[in-house]
Amino acid sequence: MTTAQFYCQYCMASLLGKKYVLKDDNPYCVSCYDCLFSNHCEECKEPIESGSKDLCYKGHHWHEGCFNCTKCNHSLVEKPFVAKDERLLCSECYSNECSSKCFHCKKTIMPGSRKMEFKGNYWHETCFVCEHCRQPIGTKPLISKESGNYCVTCFEKEFAHYCSFCKKVITSGGITFRGQPWHKECFLCSGCRKELCEEEFMSRDDYPFCLDCYNHLHAKKCAACTKPITGLKGAKFICFQDRQWHSECFNCGKCSVSLVGEGFLTHNKEIFCRKCGSGVDTDIK
Repeated sequence: MTTAQFYCQYCMASLLGKKYVLKDDNPYCVSCYDCLFSNHCEECKEPIESGSKDLCYKGHHWHEGCFNCTKCNHSLVEKPFVAKDERLLCSECYSNECSSKCFHCKKTIMPGSRKMEFKGNYWHETCFVCEHCRQPIGTKPLISKESGNYCVTCFEKEFAHYCSFCKKVITSGGITFRGQPWHKECFLCSGCRKELCEEEFMSRDDYPFCLDCYNHLHAKKCAACTKPITGLKGAKFICFQDRQWHSECFNCGKCSVSLVGEGFLTHNKEIFCRKCGSGVDTDIK
């Protein structure tokens, strides 16, 4: 290109003795270049002129003076920053706004530091300790109570109950029978050995029995229907001398009228209402 041909590619003004910018090997005066090719600042929306420093991040551009934390407005030039939801945040503001807070000390868990998570909460590693011995729990087994988290050793010393059957620690759940703790899986029928934790049961001489075993081994039999009398759920029964009846079975042996709360007569092993028994050699009760 000769001196006589040295013109701005857009406005054709002479560039002799003037500043210019080359774009694709074509010269442009500064004014035309800024108008045609300069990027616009994400913050102030003004062109970033050719004489200004253009800071670029993920396809977006800023003036050097506009490249600031969107929360505290401190410059991010040559400083670490984090992009979140199309905002730029310095490390401190990001930590305060977005980082987890320690469940124990309530302070921010800084990015890059180790944190422990348990039941949806977070701790500094040095804050996640046994409530009793104050030693870090880390990834070791733990047992949680309302009062805090405990290593297994301290929990067993402070709180644990021991199963009356297997003598091992009950760490959670369990049931109580006759004032004694049991694992659910250890609370078995003394007859057939099936688990009773979800079953109705009876006891005899401080031993638990499922209903089938209790009825078979220990329950009294109704003098009328010969079925077991359990007394479960408030069921009523009648006792007379050495015999028992379900209340619904305590009826006259002749007319079947209920004798519950009524006077009755007996003859051998039969019971009768007064009317039916009047013709029989009976004892009046």
